[in-house]
This record gives sequence, C-alpha cells and structure tokens, in this order.
Amino acid sequence: MALEGLDWTRIGAELESVGHAVVGPLLDGESCTALAGLYGQDAPFRSRVMMERHGFGKGEYKYFSHPLPEPIVALRAPLYRRLAPVANRWAAAMGLDTRYPAEHAEFLERCHAAGQTRPTPLLLKYGPGDYNCLHQDLYGETVFPLQVAILLSAPGTDFTGGEFVLTEQRPRMQSRATVVPLGLGEAVIFAVDQRPVQGTRGTYRARHRHGVSPVRSGARYTTGIIFHDAA
Repeated sequence: MALEGLDWTRIGAELESVGHAVVGPLLDGESCTALAGLYGQDAPFRSRVMMERHGFGKGEYKYFSHPLPEPIVALRAPLYRRLAPVANRWAAAMGLDTRYPAEHAEFLERCHAAGQTRPTPLLLKYGPGDYNCLHQDLYGETVFPLQVAILLSAPGTDFTGGEFVLTEQRPRMQSRATVVPLGLGEAVIFAVDQRPVQGTRGTYRARHRHGVSPVRSGARYTTGIIFHDAA
C-alpha cells in the first residue's frame, strides 16, 4: 500500500490520543517473505544480538548495515516525513526545545554530528518460547520520538502467540498495557519514549515501552524501522 493512500488524519488522531496506530499492510506477502529470508545471510547486517545473553528476553535480532534493503529505504524517509509534524507537536506540547527537520536526511545529519552513525533498522526472529522484554529503542541522546514495527509473518499460520505489547506509564499511576493485533505486512507506529497527554491540570508526559509476548509455536519475523541512528 502506498503511504499516500493511508488515512493520515486517522493515524495522527490515534497517535495523539493513545500513542500508537496500526497501518497498512505496508508490505505485501512476497516482500515480507523476501525480507525475512535475509536473516540467514551475513552480508546485509552489521551485528547480531542474542536477547537471552543480555537479559532482553529470548530470541535474536540483527541490525542492518548500509546499504539498507530496498523495502526499508522505500519506507524510512517517507514515513519520517509524515511523522515529523507529529513529533514537533509533541515536543512543543511537552515544552521541549527540540524541533525535527522535515526531511529524514537532515535529521540523520544531526544524529551523525552527535556521534550516532550506525544504522538502526533491524530484523527480529522469534521461535517457540521466545519473547521480548519491555524496552525502549533510544541508542543515544538524539532520538526521534516515533518508530515503526512491521510484522513479516502471518499470525495463526506461521506462528501463534507473539503478540505485540505496549505499556504506558503515567505519573502517579500504574502502567497500562495494550496488546496490538497485527496482520501480515501490517505496521504499528508507536511512541519510542515519552509523549504528551492532556490532563485536568495541564499536559504531562507519559512514558512508553514495547515488547513481544511469548511465541507459542512457529516462527515470527518482524522488521523495525527506527529513525535515529545509534552511537
């Protein structure tokens, strides 16, 4: 689906109200299979992480190296362009001085000037019993406040379990969890860390984390599009 065909009014409203929005599918089945199929290769990646070794959960993921795969390239800059206005509204509402340029290339220049030069788009692989602990993908001081995860496997066919989970922590309140159902090729856009929430006494900052519940059977692949680079 072309990004221009998405309902960006609806997406913007959901990001403002709950901090995430499901979109797509952004990739067709053939593209999902091809992207997931890269996992067994070495050349497209700069590093591999075994989650259990670091206490991140169970499963593994690889960070892409340059040049990024064409489907990632085709989505990363256009998605950033659509999300930069949301990011700027959030920054203004939270009283932050940061403002985000309209184009992703300009934002990456800011990352690189801060010493964040390593690409962050990644491919995640889960098998039975694998899961991802709640976390945030920050990678340095320069952070774009939204990111995207795209499911590359068909739920109920390729795998069971493995639900995408988001939590929101509001001041002086317990965390609220949301399970986000995704279909093959569908994406969720969500807050990386903080977003503004309008309360009865003004605007406050809600903190977000994300993860994946245990996979019960099969294999689950996901690609993550993070807009800031890593230190």
